[in-house]
Amino acid sequence: MTERCSNRVANLAHFLTKNAARWPERPAIIWEDQTWTWLALDKRVSALAHALQADYGISKGDGILVQAQNSNQMTEIMLAAFRLGAVWVPCNFRQAPGETAYAAQKANAKVFLCDADYSAQALAVADATQNLSGVISIGSSSFGASYEDLVARYLGQGHPNTQVDYNDPCWLFFTSGSTGRPKAVVLTHGQIGFVTVNYMADLLPGTTEEDASLVIAPLSHGAGLQQIAQLATGTTHVLMPTGGFSPAIAFELIERHKISNMFTVPTIVKRLVEDPAINRFNHSSLRHLIYAGAPMYREDQKTALEKLGHVLVQYYGLGEVTGNITVLRPKDHYLEDGPHTRLGTCGTERTGIEVSIQDDEGNLLAPHETGEVCVAGPAVCAGYLEDDAANAKSFRNGWFRTGDIGHMDEQRYLYLTGRASDMYISGGSNVYPREVEEVLLTHPAVSEVAILGIPDRQWGEVGLAVCVLESGHDTDDANLSEFLSGKVTRYKMPSRYLFIDEIPKSAYGKITKKLVREHLVDAGLL
Repeated sequence: MTERCSNRVANLAHFLTKNAARWPERPAIIWEDQTWTWLALDKRVSALAHALQADYGISKGDGILVQAQNSNQMTEIMLAAFRLGAVWVPCNFRQAPGETAYAAQKANAKVFLCDADYSAQALAVADATQNLSGVISIGSSSFGASYEDLVARYLGQGHPNTQVDYNDPCWLFFTSGSTGRPKAVVLTHGQIGFVTVNYMADLLPGTTEEDASLVIAPLSHGAGLQQIAQLATGTTHVLMPTGGFSPAIAFELIERHKISNMFTVPTIVKRLVEDPAINRFNHSSLRHLIYAGAPMYREDQKTALEKLGHVLVQYYGLGEVTGNITVLRPKDHYLEDGPHTRLGTCGTERTGIEVSIQDDEGNLLAPHETGEVCVAGPAVCAGYLEDDAANAKSFRNGWFRTGDIGHMDEQRYLYLTGRASDMYISGGSNVYPREVEEVLLTHPAVSEVAILGIPDRQWGEVGLAVCVLESGHDTDDANLSEFLSGKVTRYKMPSRYLFIDEIPKSAYGKITKKLVREHLVDAGLL
């Protein structure tokens, strides 16, 4: 038998090469009043790759740090990094200069590309990074080389895709850092190649070059992965205009470009379906509205189904598993309540993925027993960069430990109870806030809620429910406690309620307990 001598896989930039050959004049990216065809995009990516190689010495394995809002350049940088066999290191565009400098050091970045508005980040990176070859400015600025001048200088010069193996890193993904410094997750060409196929099997079946995708979320995160997956199909990507998110503009773009899919988080879905614009524009082209980051509250889910039809697709995943754990398909989203509804589930295992529920010792638990959600399969990352302690904690017996708590039923539908870090202990009993939040959100006066564990002399910890009220509604502690009575076990009920105008969210629109707690401390409310 002849043995394989290599683990060579297709470079992810080959998707662009293929699209430029097959559909040279079809639109690849549409942003405001500009359109880039697949051939034009391929030429710009090759020009940037030449510039990075010739002027900055970038070669296979080097880190390319990026801090930019969604733009055609963000996609070009990603694909140029892949084409060179370098490592794309995108940052949250809202992060502070010190956080960007930390990412540069951790990734040993060789070049930093950033929007012109981020001069403070550029200075911080230059000061903190010893091996930095230079800074490139996207847009006119007083620092760094001009991105567009570099592309123009090398435009017309082709650049081949560097040969890569399955385990060659292509993307350094920084975790949200809910505790301590963010960890750098190593994603590889082979891993994301698998995820691309999985995406088309489970999340976007039937997607082709005739489809269009609306990009709402930052391309540095889950939206970037969805874009890579759709590079394989030649799908057009329509970017939202710069500035804050507008449901009306989103619906106008859906109608104009016949958008068939989009990716966002539950809080944005809620804004979309509650906006009057939903009734002014034709959104019948929409087949897949993918949401992730958190399960959608049941009442919000019903509203979305009523307004949009059966287009909702939920996936559950983490950066370490490339978002690839479970899927709840459109046919599994029910408008009517009943045994078939499976309230609170985030779906079943994605193709090629195995999920288990384990106790603290790593023993597999039976259906309906609560424990830690653990995952195995080709979508699991190669580990954390230069972090033996985090790797030892997160990997056990071949399983990746998510840190999420939940259970599965007999048909392998997964139900999340909450993050292990969100749990608090009241009177010796573990309380996972998620299930209580779900019930509170069925109250007509409650729009958003986050429950935190806070210190208590008698019980050790008790729940504090931080609530945002629906416009025109009013309620109080006694009313909400009475509402929960009989629906939630008494020890799980919040002891205190706090009403605020807005719950802080991450750059990706997620409600995180860390941000809520920090906001309350800063405001002197906790």
